[in-house]
Order: sequence, then C-alpha cells, then structure tokens
Amino acid sequence: MKLDAEGSRMNSRILVTALLVVTTLGLVEPASAQSTAVARVEGGFHDFTADLDGSGPWQLVGDWSATLRTTGLVDITASLSMVRADNPTRSAHTHHVMLVGGAVTPIAGGYRITGAATITSNGATAAFSGSPVAVDITGGAAVALAKISLTFGGAAVAHFGDQAIEGVVQLP
Repeated sequence: MKLDAEGSRMNSRILVTALLVVTTLGLVEPASAQSTAVARVEGGFHDFTADLDGSGPWQLVGDWSATLRTTGLVDITASLSMVRADNPTRSAHTHHVMLVGGAVTPIAGGYRITGAATITSNGATAAFSGSPVAVDITGGAAVALAKISLTFGGAAVAHFGDQAIEGVVQLP
C-alpha cells in the first residue's frame, strides 16, 4: 500500500496514540513503579561541554520531559545527541537519561530533582549508568518555569563533565 504525506502523518498519530495507551495501561512500565501523573513539562537541550579530554568540546542537543506523580516524586527522561563541536572526527553518539522517582526540593526560583539515573549509550547500558544527577527547573516572574539544568555526578562526570547542561522549558 502506498501512502502519501497525509497518510504517513496519520500512521504516526496512530502509533503515538497506541504507545500512549499502552504506557497508560501499564503494559510497558511496571505498575508498582508508577503512579498517576499530575503535571508534565518538557523542552529541549542545546549546549556545549568544556574540552574534557583535549579533543574539543561536545555539542549536546536533545529533548527532555518531567512528570510529577501523585506521590510527589518526579520522573525525568532526556534524549541527548552528542557530537564533537570543533573536531573533524565528530564521534557522534546518543544517550538516554532516565530518572524514575526523583526527589524534589524547592530552590530559589524553582525545583531541584535528584536521584540515580539509568543512562544508555547508543542503546546499550552505559558504564556510568546509576550515576547521581541533579536537575534544576527554574524560572522567574514572567515565566515560572523557563530553564532546565542537568548536572551529572559520579562516574558520568568523566563523560559529560561537571558543568550543568543547560536547556529550555517549552511554553504550553
């Protein structure tokens, strides 16, 4: 069967809807690990690391989302693409960072979410998975939640650095 652009968009919508239904019904994630979502924010990252190893800084680009659960804990997911910014050998690769049940602490202008993150590298569990992360979601008087900062600790510092990776909160 041949699909035009509209048919392709329709199939994408059906797939996304099916994934949302499966996730909502708990068929993908263990039901005991999740509770009902009460709020969700999302946005993007676009930042650079310092030169961590003499081969130049990394450019990090990706999307993230944070979901507040009725338990008061927060689940955060981030999908990051990394590529050398100033090196002809680009070394492109991906990471997925998942923090389930992060603890929330109020900070000036927003919230800090902390916990140990599951981290992948090109789809496989990264050697530094389980490293602590701190995620600050902050804003100001005009936009209550405007900025996100993701800081890695533990073994992940050797790969991502100890400086926060900065991003933006998407307005609804």
